[in-house]
Amino acid sequence: QVEVVESGGGLVQPGGSLRLSCAASGSTFVLIYMAWFRQAPGKQRELVAGMTNDGKINYADSVKGRFTIARDNAKSTAYLQMNSLKPEDTAVYFCHVQNLVFQQIDTYWGQGTQVTVSS
Repeated sequence: QVEVVESGGGLVQPGGSLRLSCAASGSTFVLIYMAWFRQAPGKQRELVAGMTNDGKINYADSVKGRFTIARDNAKSTAYLQMNSLKPEDTAVYFCHVQNLVFQQIDTYWGQGTQVTVSS
C-alpha cells in the first residue's frame, strides 16, 4: 500500500506563484509515473503535468511555460512549481502515482490540495 500526501496549496493573487509537493510513502517499489491532475468545480479532472521515473515529462497545453514538474526519486516526492498563475488555474490539485510492483502497476491518488487564484 502507498500513501500519497499533497501539500503547498493556498490562496494567491493572479501572477503569483505556488509550489506543490507530493510525497509517496509505504510500499513504494518503482514509482514509474508521478503526475498532477486538477479538478475545478463542475469540470472533469484533467492532467496538468506528469513525469516518468526516467525523466519523460508531459504538460497540459494550458500550463506549458508556466508550470514545471520535478521529482526527487530518492525521496519519492514530486513537485509542481506554478508561476504566472491565472484565475482559471483555480482548482483542487491531486497527485497521482503509479507504482510498479513486480509486473503489476498499482495506482494511487492523494486527497487533493486547494489552489485559489484570486485578487
